[in-house]
Amino acid sequence: MLSQERLSRLRESLSRISVEEARRKQKAGVKLIDVRDDEETAKGSPVGAARISRSFLELQIENVAPDADAELMVLCASGARSLFAADDLKRLGYSSVHSVEGGFQAWEAAGLPVEKHRQLSAAEKERYARHLRIPEVGAGGQARLLSKKVALVGAGGLGSPVALYLAAAGIGTLGLIDNDRLERSNLQRQILHTDDRVGELKISSAAKSLKAFNPDIALNLHETRLNEDNAQEILGDYDMVIDGSDNLATRYVVSDASTQLNIPMIYGAISRFEGQVSAFWPNGPSRGPCYRCLFPEKPPASLTPSCAEAGVLGVLPGVIGTIMATEAIKILLAIGEPLIGRLLIYNALDCSFRNLEIAANPHCNQCQSNRGSATLAGRS
Repeated sequence: MLSQERLSRLRESLSRISVEEARRKQKAGVKLIDVRDDEETAKGSPVGAARISRSFLELQIENVAPDADAELMVLCASGARSLFAADDLKRLGYSSVHSVEGGFQAWEAAGLPVEKHRQLSAAEKERYARHLRIPEVGAGGQARLLSKKVALVGAGGLGSPVALYLAAAGIGTLGLIDNDRLERSNLQRQILHTDDRVGELKISSAAKSLKAFNPDIALNLHETRLNEDNAQEILGDYDMVIDGSDNLATRYVVSDASTQLNIPMIYGAISRFEGQVSAFWPNGPSRGPCYRCLFPEKPPASLTPSCAEAGVLGVLPGVIGTIMATEAIKILLAIGEPLIGRLLIYNALDCSFRNLEIAANPHCNQCQSNRGSATLAGRS
């Protein structure tokens, strides 16, 4: 009875709009928030709506609408829960909130555009249960990860922890790009591989480990070295590329191709006791730099020895690789503050981390000519 009385008061005090008006406002840029549960949105949701279950609205709303003065619209199944949700948002300080009359039932009846989202199976809910408990991920975020395709250049030191943690996180498709064969000296740091596989192609060995770890992920194996002739063709099918190579020439190829394809690039490098991580996405929302803004031209080989030449502490790739995987997941989920425009430097000997700001170079020959709309290459 009290709920009915409160509902009546909310109908009188809160702004209510029709689904047709909500659609017009949405086209004009106003955010529409669907507060139904995952089981309900399995049947569909308004195109472009942000889906935040009513239970997590207060925890997640700032990720969708950080500006309390932004105009918001709230939609549920029939228009009741959205009133309570709108009232709560007003209490949180949001100044302009509308409840959509009739909810999704009215939206569907009016023939307005609807999109369906991937739903998690029972096995996926069990495997990713700890992700589902995180408001910033949840079922919607996990479904997003499962739909993504990530290319990983190199299945060695950095590629090992990156691949394992992305497979564990539920990235739907991993593309492994490498043409090297496993050597016993690799095993000190390349934890994807085992001693009995010495002599095998690294991507074949990696596939065995990853499938044993998470049999549901899809793997694309590219037995090749990435170069200027094949980079765009291979990477063009992916949402992101992660550079785990130990080769500067390859790194520049990855950078140039990712910039031209408008997909984010996660960068990592290691030597002896030190590692670096950054993320480059000149066409992303923050319009950050590209790799060539930081390193315009390849330095002499004498200044950049490989791990085989300089040596590397065996556990260092684990530290840097897990940070790279974390940055990849943050960008794919559009959460947190990725290392775009920042270079993270780690020194294992004194366990120090330094953040260096990186500005986009307005005279960069590579990224300036490729800057356009902030789009994840058509894979939003």
